[in-house]
Amino acid sequence: MTISETPTLASRNQLAERPLIWLGAITAGVVVTNLFAPQILLGQIGRSLSMPAWQAGLISTLTLLGYALGLLLLVPLVDLVENRRVILRTLGCAILAALSTAFAPKPFLLLLGTFALGASCAAIQMMVPLVASMVAPERRGQAIGEVMSGLMIGILLSRPAASLIADLWSWRAYYVVSAALMALLAGALGRYLPALQSPARASYGELLRSFPRLLREEPVLRVRAWTASLVMASFTAFWSAVALRLPEAPFGLDAKGIAAFALIGVVGAAATPMAGRWGDKGWARSMFVAAHLLIIGSLALCAWAGALESRIAALLVLSLGTILLDVGITTDQTLGRRAINLLRPEARGRINGLFVALFFIGGGVGAAAASLAWTLGGWTMVCAVAAGFGVLGLVTDLVSRTGTS
Repeated sequence: MTISETPTLASRNQLAERPLIWLGAITAGVVVTNLFAPQILLGQIGRSLSMPAWQAGLISTLTLLGYALGLLLLVPLVDLVENRRVILRTLGCAILAALSTAFAPKPFLLLLGTFALGASCAAIQMMVPLVASMVAPERRGQAIGEVMSGLMIGILLSRPAASLIADLWSWRAYYVVSAALMALLAGALGRYLPALQSPARASYGELLRSFPRLLREEPVLRVRAWTASLVMASFTAFWSAVALRLPEAPFGLDAKGIAAFALIGVVGAAATPMAGRWGDKGWARSMFVAAHLLIIGSLALCAWAGALESRIAALLVLSLGTILLDVGITTDQTLGRRAINLLRPEARGRINGLFVALFFIGGGVGAAAASLAWTLGGWTMVCAVAAGFGVLGLVTDLVSRTGTS
């Protein structure tokens, strides 16, 4: 397949575009919950299996580490193997890993299960290049935006959903429910997912060795992965610290209130299809600038909210800032995805895997920065640091035109 053949492929499947995009969005939303739900379940899991605090903390760490390795070792398979087959097999591994985690009798087996589950969640990033390949370039941004909206909704709902299921039944029930939902998805994907054979002709080892070359040869990938890492750092810095700030005055929220507040961020995910559509119209550069300005301004609002005396006013301002922050972040992510999926068709799996792996590094940096900022200067310092990542993204926009078309 060459770039010129992509529109022909898309038009041949035009009637299937809408259900394919919805399947991609639902798959991303359901599967991604497994990456973030453990963060809210650590306490219950640790008590249930008599795990010391350090060992319980490994649950979330190993899940995300598994995901990072899955991005680098499994996602490149879509450039080598027929896409539907590799997605279904990876999703099948995720189902087995979720069930293994749910019924793990000992800490070691649970940690092994969560690691395997994290790696198998790489199926999300296998769906993105497939959807992109089946849509014409002039509609690709909108399609990726809609898939990304499912991903963002899944991320934001993962913690409250896991908390609700665990409160109603147990932490094990969450993994059983997740396995059941993924099994339903596998049935739908097996029936409706189109087959797509990558044009790449290389060995698996050659694909893995091509990562450094792709970074060196594709400036669009470098720049867009850099800004995506920065906005992911803002995202994780904010959401890592906001749960510490909300119980305090003037907000005064309890655990249920904090869970409800997390749902506010879902509103921001509605911006992803719009951002993709604007990118398709040639407004990507302006939208990148607007996204990073929005991140900076929204965090200023969030910092101001913490200084207000009125509880209602503080919650309203913080809610507005949170929505605008998520709009800015999802806009950068969506437009960045669009830019990299207009690159080499034969390397979309590797390019998507690299892109996500790099912005997850940004997420780790953001979480660490938030912890330090909270210790040194509290909520205001956290907001300043998170806004600083947005400033770096804005500077990148102003000095580089790479990946803004």
